[in-house]
Amino acid sequence: MRPWLVLMATVLVLGASFALLGSVIGMDSPWLMLLLMFDFLGIAKVAEPVFRLKMPRGLQPVRRGERATRRLGVLGFGRFLRRSPLRYLNSAVYLDARHGDLNEVRLHAEYAEACHFWAAVLFTPYVLYAVLHRQWIVAAWFTLAQVLVNVYPILHLRLVRERLTRTLARMARHQGTAP
Repeated sequence: MRPWLVLMATVLVLGASFALLGSVIGMDSPWLMLLLMFDFLGIAKVAEPVFRLKMPRGLQPVRRGERATRRLGVLGFGRFLRRSPLRYLNSAVYLDARHGDLNEVRLHAEYAEACHFWAAVLFTPYVLYAVLHRQWIVAAWFTLAQVLVNVYPILHLRLVRERLTRTLARMARHQGTAP
């Protein structure tokens, strides 16, 4: 019951702050859309014990071609996250936070990947709206925000998940059990 209460309180507080900020800066402000994306990620994090978002089935497997994303600086992005205070936004995707439980870290990485995916899906229409209304500066900045807040974390989490999956399979083979 406690996780549900925490989730409801979080939704109420973030909803009220959204409405209050909207009354101050105007409900048509682009900043509200950015806040909405961050609110969604915050709510999804708090909701994790209650329900788990999932990637669409067709996007779940990591494909061989995705390994090329390393050339885009995804590994450097991961190093930056590990060495910065941003790591505390989702410490559950780090091995030390789970006391060596690789499967638990993999599950949290899957969930974090899904959260960023759905945040990107929800935020993209506003970026397109800005483009259609020729708000080029808003569209450019929000595209950058989309890349840094959602796309790179998704790419990084997919590489982490692939690495953990391979390691778990190797460990299972070594122990003579199925993954």
